[in-house]
Amino acid sequence: MPIKIVLADDHALVRDGIKSLLEDEADLHVVGEASNGEEALEVATLLKPDLVIMDIRMPRMDGIAAVRVLKEKGNPTPCLMLSMHDSEEYVLQSISAGAHGYLLKDASRDEFLKAIRTVVKGEKYFSGDLSNILIKQITGGVSAPSTSFTPAAASPINITRRQREILRLIPKGMTNQEIADELGLSRRTVETHRYKMMETLGVNNKHDLLRKGREMGII
Repeated sequence: MPIKIVLADDHALVRDGIKSLLEDEADLHVVGEASNGEEALEVATLLKPDLVIMDIRMPRMDGIAAVRVLKEKGNPTPCLMLSMHDSEEYVLQSISAGAHGYLLKDASRDEFLKAIRTVVKGEKYFSGDLSNILIKQITGGVSAPSTSFTPAAASPINITRRQREILRLIPKGMTNQEIADELGLSRRTVETHRYKMMETLGVNNKHDLLRKGREMGII
């Protein structure tokens, strides 16, 4: 029997990309889709899938809130969070809500498939880059996450691992395409990360972005 999967993401292109990736896997079958948290709850309840792949930032109800409601209703369907955010707040709140795994959207195809099959077996799966967050939680280095979902607090150092990698390459005079080639990403992904970095750090140009990077010790 193939593994029945529901995809919840507010971007149709992302859902199409995931479906395309899974089409070649005989044991994986996408049976339903949702564009927000409320739809995810309805589809998961109706179709009873083996796994829900859940984005975090969605309209009407975010992914973490949807997972929490799903678990409060006693639905045993495991949920794998798929997000571009690697902030501690998101990871820990996902765990608190009842998510079985947390994977970054820049993960490789092989890691994505491994995460799906691991979570469906009833095990937990978190990207290797998130292991430090989990270790800090276990050892008491991080306070317990709150039960409500709130965006990660704005902070000069609240940028992702991938964004740090990109920031370190900018002073080398590399173009967005060259950075994309270096990191195995698309040019559009690099542009998006740069925009998000500037937004997070409160800067409007490359000069100030590099200045912030030096102040933070990244460059």
